[in-house]
Amino acid sequence: MPLTMYWAEHAWLGAHVEPGVLIEVRDGLITAVRAGDGPPPSGAEVLRGLTLPGLANAHSHAFHRALRGTVQVGAGTFWTWREVMYQVASRLTPDSYHALARAVYAEMALAGVTAVGEFHYLHHGPDGTPYAEPNAMGEALIAAAADAGIRITLLDTAYLHGGLSRAGYQPLTGPQLRFGDGTADRWHERWSRLKGREHARIGAAIHSVRAFSDTDGYERFAQYTEGVPVHIHLSEQPAENEACAAVHGCTPTELLARSGFWKPTVTAVHATHLTDGDIGVLGGAGAGICMCPTTERDLADGIGPALALQRAGCPLSLGSDSHAVIDLLEEARALELDERLRTRTRGHWTAAALLRAAAEDGHASLGWPEAGRLEAGALADFTTVSLTSVRTAGPVPRLAAETAVFAATAADVRETVVGGRRVVRAGEHTLVPDVPGALAAAIAALRE
Repeated sequence: MPLTMYWAEHAWLGAHVEPGVLIEVRDGLITAVRAGDGPPPSGAEVLRGLTLPGLANAHSHAFHRALRGTVQVGAGTFWTWREVMYQVASRLTPDSYHALARAVYAEMALAGVTAVGEFHYLHHGPDGTPYAEPNAMGEALIAAAADAGIRITLLDTAYLHGGLSRAGYQPLTGPQLRFGDGTADRWHERWSRLKGREHARIGAAIHSVRAFSDTDGYERFAQYTEGVPVHIHLSEQPAENEACAAVHGCTPTELLARSGFWKPTVTAVHATHLTDGDIGVLGGAGAGICMCPTTERDLADGIGPALALQRAGCPLSLGSDSHAVIDLLEEARALELDERLRTRTRGHWTAAALLRAAAEDGHASLGWPEAGRLEAGALADFTTVSLTSVRTAGPVPRLAAETAVFAATAADVRETVVGGRRVVRAGEHTLVPDVPGALAAAIAALRE
């Protein structure tokens, strides 16, 4: 394929911002990055603003986007929010899920996201009957990501029980029936049929210790998924910890550690309510942690010990989870600002460290270690943030990374390139011409 040249007015190269950076791309890969290259050469595509590596949304439930606004009415808890979520889940079909996810992933591209980790557990028909194609819902998500021009890691999820209480594990009922495969072996049989594509990789997940028990076989699940990224919701709510202690006599982290579950290819999502011992276990195993600050505060989950986890040895990534907003810059700054609220001190992470969580470490958690950097050999996935909006105008260019992390929003993203292809140009999606209209139509269809 021919060489494509992108000239970035400013680019963040991992530790600092450089002006006039030429990025050469061939066959979807960056072949050269030259800083201080002067004015744009003839034929180069110009990127005005600050160019960053593409952002990785490491934790998404695409269908939750239909809840935006709806679940902001009145009071409630995580558990009452969950009942509304189940109602939306009960209405989706492969076709309607494709339409919704296509629009949601296009919204992510407009926010600078080039790869998404889709934590997928909506497997079967409303009564739990498998579709003729057992992975029809997962395939709809993979196709939606292709149509929106971004990469996806489908984290196909084992969800075998309806909950965990002091009385033990509960059966799947109502809308939950479409989540379950019955046994871990049946989950594996279906999961094994999923195949990656150029834009898609297949990972795995356990929904939580509420939905998968030790008798289901954590060790067997680990054997099935050796070498692929694995994610799990962990200690999102105190009630989960209390039920686990009552039934198993330990924390969820400790329960999973008994079977050797924790390793560098595993990412714990949320990890909000942990003991010091839990932090030591996760850090000692080098497990990743995906924080979702806007969802965690929207659902009143709490502020997780992100700083302590990172110091213990856990790489951090970020996700938009329930999509109360889709804005990885907001998630990055929220990590720091929430820690400031918790500790009443400032300066826990630099802008560079937060960008690493949003880009390189996020991609690594999704099984895309060749992405998230602007360097030769990396995937040609990058995004450009305006430095002339009402939010970003004024600071000197050398502080552009700080400006992007602590002031910019998704609305400031002007360009997104995935595999060398311009998916967002001048703030407009090139493959989904009317993203707001597509979102409105897909969500309205679920109300009919």
